[in-house]
Amino acid sequence: MKKKVVVGMSGGVDSSVAAYLLKEQGYDVIGVTMQVWQEDEEYEANEGGCCSLSAVEDARMVAYKLDIPFYVMNFKDIFKKNVIDYFIDEYMEGRTPNPCVACNKYIKFDALLKKAMDLGADYVATGHYATIEKDGDRYLLRKSEDDRKDQTYALYNLTQHQLAHTLMPCGEYKKDRIREIAKEIGLIVHNKKDSEEICFIPDNDHGSYIKKQAPNKVREGYFVDKHGNLLGKHKGIVYYTIGQRKGLGIALGKPVFVTDITPLTNTVVLGSEEDIFKTKLVAKDINFIPFDSLESTMEVEAKIRYSAKPAKAWISPIGEGKIKVVFEDKQRAITKGQSVVFYNKDLLIGGGIIDEIL
Repeated sequence: MKKKVVVGMSGGVDSSVAAYLLKEQGYDVIGVTMQVWQEDEEYEANEGGCCSLSAVEDARMVAYKLDIPFYVMNFKDIFKKNVIDYFIDEYMEGRTPNPCVACNKYIKFDALLKKAMDLGADYVATGHYATIEKDGDRYLLRKSEDDRKDQTYALYNLTQHQLAHTLMPCGEYKKDRIREIAKEIGLIVHNKKDSEEICFIPDNDHGSYIKKQAPNKVREGYFVDKHGNLLGKHKGIVYYTIGQRKGLGIALGKPVFVTDITPLTNTVVLGSEEDIFKTKLVAKDINFIPFDSLESTMEVEAKIRYSAKPAKAWISPIGEGKIKVVFEDKQRAITKGQSVVFYNKDLLIGGGIIDEIL
């Protein structure tokens, strides 16, 4: 009897080819697009959004072409609570969250997996560029074949149960080859551009989005220097992130950067570029993949954001489910709310949310 797999189809080339590859491998494939968009005409018409109405139609046409069943499932409420509301709340606290990390944790590999198993499926699958392997009684997650497209950074929260029931067939291919396969089998999405913006913010203006969603919470305040001296007015802390230089709307006759955000006083601290280089942080909400918990100091390569290069660091448990991370070299703009993720070469060790900068 064929193993059944529910493929999360976003309407993009990666998840479309993932569905094709799994069908070729002999799986009983079901295509599912998760309805996560809220009632927003601009968003529903958006071409780029990974789960917009246009994306649903692309996914439906791919499923028809592949001759697999296709469904749209409503995940609007859980997405709003765990991704959108979380995103807004974090910015209001002066932090900079990664919504893709939250979506993977709560939606794709939790809510969708549960729904898939309710349907009698053995697995969920996605178009992520990462590789899952079994080593003894432990599932591991390694970087994909295409290092430029590797998405393990946003997958560090996966549990052993989730890894045991997840397939990521694109991880064994380069992106160019995925597009070639899509073209060879006649998929209309073979040259569709990658979605790079936050899926629920089509214009990528997160400050204006939050202002629209929570107009009474976003208030003007003051820019200050590290001594508390007033430098000028800002339009609301949600418009800024650590390390930001452009778009500050203030001229001081020299380059200045956001070095801290203080929600309690509604102030944004500005300083020199030198002020945003740090070596130490504390992370919370930790998850490890090759083992359950960290017992002693471990040398790793760590990334403080998706686009960062891995850098040599040491991680140590400090109690209360938190760990301390010490980098060998100073890192630019370590940012609270972002994820710090740990590797040993191509093996994903784990990660957590940056909670303090020391």
